Amino acid sequence: MTAPPTARPGFVKRRLRAVFDVAAFLALSAGLVWLIVRGADAMHYNWQWYRIPQYFIDVIDGELYAAPFLRGLYVTIEIVALSLPLSIAFGFAAALASRTRSVTAHFLNRAYVETIRNTPLLVQIYIFYFVLAPILGAGRFTAGILALAVYEGAYAAEILRAGIDAIPKGQWEAARSLGLSPYNVYRYVVVPQLIRFVLPPLTNLAVALIKGSAIVSVIAIFELTTEAKNLISETFMTFEIWFTVAAIYLVLTTSLSAVAYGLEARLKRRGA
Repeated sequence: MTAPPTARPGFVKRRLRAVFDVAAFLALSAGLVWLIVRGADAMHYNWQWYRIPQYFIDVIDGELYAAPFLRGLYVTIEIVALSLPLSIAFGFAAALASRTRSVTAHFLNRAYVETIRNTPLLVQIYIFYFVLAPILGAGRFTAGILALAVYEGAYAAEILRAGIDAIPKGQWEAARSLGLSPYNVYRYVVVPQLIRFVLPPLTNLAVALIKGSAIVSVIAIFELTTEAKNLISETFMTFEIWFTVAAIYLVLTTSLSAVAYGLEARLKRRGA
């Protein structure tokens, strides 16, 4: 006979821990809101939250148009959608270079990873925009995407290299004993297992990319942060606009994390 859930060991303890976590989160959130309100009151700030919805959707002659927040959000998503695959491609190429016997490939890989990871992203964006973009004939949008992709690619390289190294040697030996070419070894043996190892850290990288996309505002790409700055200069609603932007970024990152969590759980069920 199966014992009821409440009779199982640790059930009450887990419930109490969950209640405590929720209570602590609510208390922290309430304290943060209180501090913000008190600070705004001390500044005699006039809250104007009722004006925020109009900066999502414009209604002109009875037709709906995207307002600054939605326009900026679209550009931010476009930046991430283009730069994330590029960063994974750069990272995978660098990870493969680290496994070759070529001294030149090893040197280029380390030079790329160490140089990019140890210099500020802001400086790299300026180099791409003012130096490389004119040489390549690229615009500011392309320069921003390439800068983000190269920067995150250096971190993706280490993630993918560690994931490849985590695959048991027996898998490599079994693939070679079957006469598979190096390409087919990676395609049929390495990559399917690699996804399970690197999905969580690559999700963190994607989240960092979403947040890092705000820095391309320095080269006047009209993504979410740039649109927010322009709105603040027009409306002087500093708190409302920045809180709204923070909430939009939070929704983006948590949604991505939820999708990645679902994929990870599905992969675990398949591998079980």
